[in-house]
Amino acid sequence: MSEKKGFWRVLGFRYGDDKDGLLPDEAPSFGRLVLFALQQFIVMFPATILVALLTGFHVSTTIFASGLATLSFILVTGGKIPLYYGSSFSYIAAIVSLTGAREFGALAPDSLIGQAQFGIILSGLVSILAGFLIDRFGHDKMDRILPAEVTGPIAIVIGLSLAGTAMQGAAQNWALALVTLVVTVAASVFLKGFLGQLPVLIGIAAGYLAALAFGLIDFAPVAAAATIQTPHFTLPIPSWAAVAAIMPIAIATIPESTAHLYQIDLYVNKLAERRGEKKYAISNKLGRNLIGDGVGDIVSSLFGGPAGTNYGENISTMAVTRVFSVPVLIATAILAILVSFLGQFSAAISTVPGAVIGGLSIYLFGVIAVQGVGIMVERKVDLFDNRGLAVIATILIIGLGGSFAFPGGMIPVFGAKLPAIATAAIWGIALNLILRATKPKTSRD
Repeated sequence: MSEKKGFWRVLGFRYGDDKDGLLPDEAPSFGRLVLFALQQFIVMFPATILVALLTGFHVSTTIFASGLATLSFILVTGGKIPLYYGSSFSYIAAIVSLTGAREFGALAPDSLIGQAQFGIILSGLVSILAGFLIDRFGHDKMDRILPAEVTGPIAIVIGLSLAGTAMQGAAQNWALALVTLVVTVAASVFLKGFLGQLPVLIGIAAGYLAALAFGLIDFAPVAAAATIQTPHFTLPIPSWAAVAAIMPIAIATIPESTAHLYQIDLYVNKLAERRGEKKYAISNKLGRNLIGDGVGDIVSSLFGGPAGTNYGENISTMAVTRVFSVPVLIATAILAILVSFLGQFSAAISTVPGAVIGGLSIYLFGVIAVQGVGIMVERKVDLFDNRGLAVIATILIIGLGGSFAFPGGMIPVFGAKLPAIATAAIWGIALNLILRATKPKTSRD
């Protein structure tokens, strides 16, 4: 056994032949590990820093926090769940109400960021408590609260609510967006073997080269950036107003995190089945997943990062490439931490045109939505049952209608403004429980 193989075995992983993809406990060779990690990093980068730019948080600190929180998540979950932790859009409105960020990219004062940090830390405790309750009372109990009729449409809403963002990015330069989209799709469909597992990286590279050819890349930020920089760390400042604004959002993100877990379970076990491997009991680790999410929030916020969750973009990339390797995500997290200290490298990543990211997002955000359909198909949801149909239909309309009809996806309700996805999730949970209570008992129930 080589020294490298011994290293991964000590951590509980095995080396895998990545010809047909990688399962969670498999690690690729070092060179491929770096490329797979770079692909995952580029996918999470735009959304993660966008949250920082919208809320007044520091970009380098946010990148650092996402990497450290991901490592914490993987540690808490014992390396069994292949998910990456990044900044969550669900918290943006609540955080902005505290930081007062009004201008894109403008930094909020440390004192206001610190107050938001305190609220995020306590919101992490909500996820941890939910995780412990699931571990205590059983996964089956949570299935009654979050069945596929709830998690499936929530996943669809998450993907389709981002459709406008993808199209707005693509509209910055349709030629670049189309080059990126077409090359990414072609690479995912027609390339085989190792290159077939890098369609996102290949698509971004094609779009970037096209932008270079037309002189659309501005390297001034790279030249102006410091070679080495230290992330701007801030300390939490107790604020009960911040707790009241941020803590309730954690309740609404639990269905989102649950939907992501079921998505990754579905795709991992399809690959395992095709390869004749053992079944991976990922969906049964919902409690541990939520505890990991909560710990991620706390770790991120201790250093000045925003609240987050596991990322649909990274799940989509894994679904397309069939690379579900936890070692790849460990490498991605380490890369994020290193980049937060490398000013010029971070600036170079930020030179990727918005149209390139937009073209890629048309594919990846659509995959997130399709995964929601996959959850309902896999769990054999009866679309002719009026109870289930009512839950699915209303979640879709509240989530999608609220996202597109109102600025910032904030639905005005009785003088308050509620985030569309969170509102759809809470409504769906409540309606499902009410309709279940009125359903006649059957032998199967």
